[in-house]
Amino acid sequence: MLRIKSMPSLALMGLFVVSFPLQSVGQNRNYSSWENDLGPISEIDWNYERAAHLLERAGFGGTPDTIQRFANMSPSAAVKSLVHFDKSSPNVNSFDHSGIHDAGLDPFPPSRPATTELAKKNGEALGVKVKPTGNRRLQPVVNKFFYWLRASVLETNRVSYWWANRMVASEHPLQEKMALFWHGHYAVNESKVRDYRKLLKELELFHEMGTGNFRDLMVAVARDPAMLSFLDAGVNIKGAPNENFAREIMELFTMGVGNYTEGDIREAARAFTGWNYDGLEFVVNEVDHDNDQKDFLGHTGNFDGIDIIDIIMDQPVTAEYMAGKMYHFFVRDSVDPELGDQLGSLFRNVNYDISLFLETLFLSKDFYSEASVGTHIKSPVELAVSTYVKLGLSEVPGVPDFNQTTSALGQALFRPPTVAGWAGGRSWITPGLLLERGNFARDVLFPDINFIPPDRMNGSREIQSVARRVREGLDITAATQPSSIGEGQVMAESNMLADRDEDFNTRYGSFRGWQMAIQRVKPIPRHTAQVDLSAMVLKQEINTTSEVVDFLIQRFMRVPPGADSRNMLIEFLTNELGTENIVEAESYMEDSLRMTLHLLLSQPEYQLS
Repeated sequence: MLRIKSMPSLALMGLFVVSFPLQSVGQNRNYSSWENDLGPISEIDWNYERAAHLLERAGFGGTPDTIQRFANMSPSAAVKSLVHFDKSSPNVNSFDHSGIHDAGLDPFPPSRPATTELAKKNGEALGVKVKPTGNRRLQPVVNKFFYWLRASVLETNRVSYWWANRMVASEHPLQEKMALFWHGHYAVNESKVRDYRKLLKELELFHEMGTGNFRDLMVAVARDPAMLSFLDAGVNIKGAPNENFAREIMELFTMGVGNYTEGDIREAARAFTGWNYDGLEFVVNEVDHDNDQKDFLGHTGNFDGIDIIDIIMDQPVTAEYMAGKMYHFFVRDSVDPELGDQLGSLFRNVNYDISLFLETLFLSKDFYSEASVGTHIKSPVELAVSTYVKLGLSEVPGVPDFNQTTSALGQALFRPPTVAGWAGGRSWITPGLLLERGNFARDVLFPDINFIPPDRMNGSREIQSVARRVREGLDITAATQPSSIGEGQVMAESNMLADRDEDFNTRYGSFRGWQMAIQRVKPIPRHTAQVDLSAMVLKQEINTTSEVVDFLIQRFMRVPPGADSRNMLIEFLTNELGTENIVEAESYMEDSLRMTLHLLLSQPEYQLS
């Protein structure tokens, strides 16, 4: 079974279309009047397809049994069961730490040079004492620095995998969907935070407060160590305020561009001076806090950060902006100005209660209108998780690697491209990415037998070269001398580099730190997806290939493929089985079913929900 990019027959079969569909097919065709109507849907209009749509948007989809259970409820009961859940009830296992952190790592220096300077000054850094004599007296310190950088990356990958498992298995899918929303809204990047513990703490914050009160959530995020680290709280001090957080809290987190002045940013920055963290705890350094009078958004007073947030919450534009962002995420991209006003009013009227706002949104006719159904392009994370959910899996397989897959498709958790998060929408889809999405489906159904865990491989040629030379028995100086492309051709300046690195060697530190991290960080489980399509099909008591294809479409697609594609899928499956009679092919049909499902999940329509 070849990867999609190597299967020209797909184009000949017509399974890929030129234009990317943006409207639902065959659903809600007579309900266009529902568009922009926030009134609740009636029980008469509630059915299996609308229950499926609710689960798709408020979570990550469901199996036919799950969807039917929601369809058997009233729409109000179905929505309430998703929106109002017991956060204290057992859900999934807590994160299993590898135990890679120790007290000496706090506070972590901003760079390797800063680390070695600290060691020279104090005789110790990162909990490692400087060697009293010998060559490379600072080498153990440098090794520790690079160890933590690598170990935190590896542990962050494990946090991502753990969260993906929560998304798949959780009894509270909206809790995970809202955490994903806030993760993009309050975007922080591991490469700058450099501490998986802070990232995990922020994720736990989203899980705990993600459907609560927005004002309280904003206060908690403003005090969150990951956010404080990412937006440079440490250098936001009296007399020299740093404006990063003050700007983003208005531009990205609450109000949107154009609803404040540069003066407001400067005054808000003064109010947040002294806000910092110690390890994983929020602190206010009073000596660094500006206690003088500030003028902010037409208000004057001796404001601190909490006061600034409360003033922002009093602005009508805040409710409109945040209601619009949630609407874009859960419903559709376009919002009429009149509807935007209604959404803002609704959010203000419920006093920024996120769950009450979402309850009204998920019950509204607009949510189930023709304009809203089947028009959302799944993000890479949504694509992967929803695929696993619809396959009936209880956990994320290690093959293909979740982090590598979502990263290749444009959405690496804990590594957003900018402070604004991911653009979403059409940015998820290019011809190349569409092929890669099909390849993801192939890798789930036909896992690679030669799989090597990508987080256990170091792609740096420099580190690979050092590792090889150390294995060959070379000492540190020889092993870390840079070579030209020609094997064994040492660069002319190598002796100077060796002299420069006599106290420490950063190339060896990179190698040794990576080696230490691999030894200490627990591996991600690398099992494959346990899928039995034959049993899934036989359970339906269906007899023909056309019935099989229709079953797969109904189970996996919210936007069904066109008639030509359906007929070609039926023809493909029939040819592969050598018969249209499923009973006759019962003993050998598994691979053919997987190939057919692979083709189905590779279609543009599968990218929509």
